Amino acid sequence: MQNIGVTFIKTGQYSDAINSFEHIMSMAPNLKAGFNLILSYFAIGDREKMKKAFQKLIAVPLEIDEDDKYISPSDDPHTNLVIEAIKNDHLRQMERERKAMAEKYIMTAAKLIAPVIETSFAVGYDWCVEVVKASQYVELANDLEINKAITYLRQKDFNQAVDTLKMFEKKDSRVKSAAATNLSFLYYLENDFAQASSYADLAVNSDRYNPSALTNKGNTVFANGDYEKAAEFYKEALRNDSSCTEALYNIGLTYKKLNRLDEALDCFLKLHAILRNSAQVLYQIANVYELMEDPNQAIEWLMQLISVVPTDSKALSKLGELYDSEGDKSQAFQYYYESYRCFPSNIEVIEWLGAYYIDTQFCEKAIQYFERASLIQPTQVKWQLMVASCFRRSGNYQKALDTYKDIHRKFPENVECLRFLVRLCTDIGLKEVQEYATKLKRLEKMKEIREQRIKSGRDGSGGSRGKREGSAGSDSGQNSSASSKGERLSAKLRALPGTNEPYESSSNKEI
Repeated sequence: MQNIGVTFIKTGQYSDAINSFEHIMSMAPNLKAGFNLILSYFAIGDREKMKKAFQKLIAVPLEIDEDDKYISPSDDPHTNLVIEAIKNDHLRQMERERKAMAEKYIMTAAKLIAPVIETSFAVGYDWCVEVVKASQYVELANDLEINKAITYLRQKDFNQAVDTLKMFEKKDSRVKSAAATNLSFLYYLENDFAQASSYADLAVNSDRYNPSALTNKGNTVFANGDYEKAAEFYKEALRNDSSCTEALYNIGLTYKKLNRLDEALDCFLKLHAILRNSAQVLYQIANVYELMEDPNQAIEWLMQLISVVPTDSKALSKLGELYDSEGDKSQAFQYYYESYRCFPSNIEVIEWLGAYYIDTQFCEKAIQYFERASLIQPTQVKWQLMVASCFRRSGNYQKALDTYKDIHRKFPENVECLRFLVRLCTDIGLKEVQEYATKLKRLEKMKEIREQRIKSGRDGSGGSRGKREGSAGSDSGQNSSASSKGERLSAKLRALPGTNEPYESSSNKEI
């Protein structure tokens, strides 16, 4: 009958399947038939019948003895020996398996039908919880309540989830630990580290062997900057459960913070053996190799990463950066261009590509990148100045002049724009040159007065200003091993060939 019912389900004949399973449940009820009956009613959407089938499943007798028989009633050594012998024998193992299977069927059935048997999933869960509480599986009610909170989380209803989980603060230790673990993680995500730490402590105190609770406690300590102590919690979580990948990942991050790169690499390589295609783990391994100044290994692992996530713009730009630092411009261009195609709004990538085309004397191609940068950052004058500069370098003086005039309308106090306007108008022979020259002198005079006020009002500021103004020169000597992509690209732009022209792309402070 069981096989006939399953065959009817396979062929989509749910009414016939229901008849088979109903017959089994009336003659010789068992867990599998009860569960399949619920599935069949769920398939046809019969709410009331789902409820009745759930009650029938709960009522299936387990036919196992109570746990009391495994507890010695006296100090009789013979009785104790017998109990010790049967405590984990084949019959006891079978009883455990049957109970675990029953709990799995009931939990799965409740999760399945709770959202559909009533007007809302919360009411449906409450009905299931009440039925379970009145049965021999009373301890499953708490697990169902926690599952209700997790369903609230999936629906992004965080307040209801928190309220549901807080009901378990006075329950037994296992349930309390599970609820407190979830609450700790919720508060951690909301950056409320005090509450997260408090609930993590409650979870750990309720169940010291809960790896999730220990990991959460480690996270709160990590967030407060105590990396050594965080590592201890992660290690304890791993001792309790060697398969706790979250703890292993987090301990790798902790070692990175402590600059213990060999140990961090060891953690991530172990994790890679468990999670073969985890993009996060592959990135961390590449990043550790980069910190260890081994760019070849970093590149190799990043290549593995983009085979898993081929459209990850940050991984592609990082590959471009590493090839650039190795002096391989053509490979660097390939990966920066791929990164730009996947995400055309990364300013650093746009700047590098623009600089690359200027460096290779293709100023016309650089224009599109600097125009995009000016769209992304319309208040940054340097991108528009670079567009005008590219027009000027490519010999399109009229377009360059129009662009400089447009920049002057938007940024009337930009000195560099006025200098170029004066120069271009002089070269072309336009009458406006006098107007721009007068504005330029006035602005330079105002700048000079402002600097004198700052100098007189603050001792020692002259030295720091001199240092700031001289920074462009010092940056231009940077080689490809600059610490960040932005610094390296700026150095390239500053080092562009030209006569005694002011540098078009001024720093933010100068702007």
